[in-house]
Amino acid sequence: MAPGRYMKLGIEAIARHCMEDVRPEFAREVRPGDLVVAGRNFGVGSSREQAPQALGALGVAAVIAQSFAGLFYRNAVNLGLPVLVCKDIDALADGRRATFDLDAATLTLEDGSVVALEPIPAFLRELINAGGLIPHLEKTLAR
Repeated sequence: MAPGRYMKLGIEAIARHCMEDVRPEFAREVRPGDLVVAGRNFGVGSSREQAPQALGALGVAAVIAQSFAGLFYRNAVNLGLPVLVCKDIDALADGRRATFDLDAATLTLEDGSVVALEPIPAFLRELINAGGLIPHLEKTLAR
């Protein structure tokens, strides 16, 4: 996702190489607000925080997958990137438009159909909505 050979670069440069080993056109084609849809164990092997950070730098609004690698999941939440588990991943197709509701744990497809997502615990939603762990801590400590 964020190839190790680019780790000495800044996050914007790393983002330009995001997913290039599996989908070379990804960084060129992704647009702000896009959702990334994936299969099982998304993010496995991407233990660096730069992996979800690169997706965020490209403007990805959320990642929806059948399951996530644990480290990727926590890094994403800590950076404020929504990571949503969808068991009915086959209902989603590349290029199809959809919107998600983090609190309701739903994904609404362009045809109006609604796909259930696994609910995210309230505290993790709080972190995501705050923009990640650091912004959440800053808000909490400012009180």
